[in-house]
This record gives sequence, C-alpha cells and structure tokens, in this order.
Amino acid sequence: MIESREELEAVKKACHAMVTKSSGLSAGSAMIPIPGLDIGSDVAILMRLIPKINEKFGLSPEQIDGMDTESKLFVMTAISNTGSKMAGKYITKKLIVMLLSKMGVKVASKGVAKFVPLVGSAVAGSISFTAMKYMGNSHIEDCYEIALATLEKEWQGQEIILEPEPQPKTDPKGALR
Repeated sequence: MIESREELEAVKKACHAMVTKSSGLSAGSAMIPIPGLDIGSDVAILMRLIPKINEKFGLSPEQIDGMDTESKLFVMTAISNTGSKMAGKYITKKLIVMLLSKMGVKVASKGVAKFVPLVGSAVAGSISFTAMKYMGNSHIEDCYEIALATLEKEWQGQEIILEPEPQPKTDPKGALR
C-alpha cells in the first residue's frame, strides 16, 4: 500500500513512463500495413499495461480483496466516484475492445490512413500513439485520484499523539527548582 504522497507521485511517474513505452509499441505496430494487426496489438498491450498500473497503485482486484471491509468499501466507492472502468477490475479482452471502440473515430481513421503509402503509415502510427497515450494517462489519473483519496482517508483516521509537555520540577515542599 502506498504510504506517502511522495511515494504516490513516484508511482504516477513510473506509470507515465510505462504508458509512453507502450504507446511507442502501439505506434510501431500501427505503421505495419497489415489489416487488424494494430487493433490486435493495442488489445494485447492494454491487457498487460492496465493491470500493471492497477497493481502499482494498489488497485488490483487481489489487492482490494485483501483489504479490511471498511477500506474495501471506501476504495470501491472512490472507484465509482471517478467513473473508472478499469481500476479494481479484472481486465478482459471484451472490456478493452469496448473501451477502444469508444475511441472509434481515431481507431477507424488509423486503419484507413495506413493504406495511403508512406505518409499514411506515419499518420496511423501517430494516431495510435496518441490514442494509447490518452487511454493510459486517463487511467493513471483515475488511479491517482483513488489512491490519493484513500491515502488522505488513512491520514484522517490516524490520531495525532502529542508528547506531554514536561512539567516543572518541584521539591517536596512544592517550591520550584
């Protein structure tokens, strides 16, 4: 579990690096003029990427199941409040394809663009990179919000224990020393 804001920021930064790398892979496969290869590779990339992001933020289904009831309820409520479709869920091909279809215009134009010689492949790669980066970064932001809310809730639940103030020393007659 993430225990500090600094740790949360480090996780966010690491996840952004994973998304950029995955977006580059997606762009590379989109530039190959084989019908369906780009969508298939995007699904495969997201099937690996999204669970890794969930796990880094402590939001995989297994991590959530291991929480106490109160924490689990809070996390599930936070997930619902963000509207995240992928945090805390088992990632399936069906879910990925549904989310990719919501980006349908970009994906469709990517498929058509690759058949225009040279420039079309570059355009398809660019569209693929942008679409993958958008999906990944959106998911990171959702996970960040959920993890931050959870972290803040934990901070509020902790009691602040103050050391008692030292009392002035007195002698047995009550006079201060």
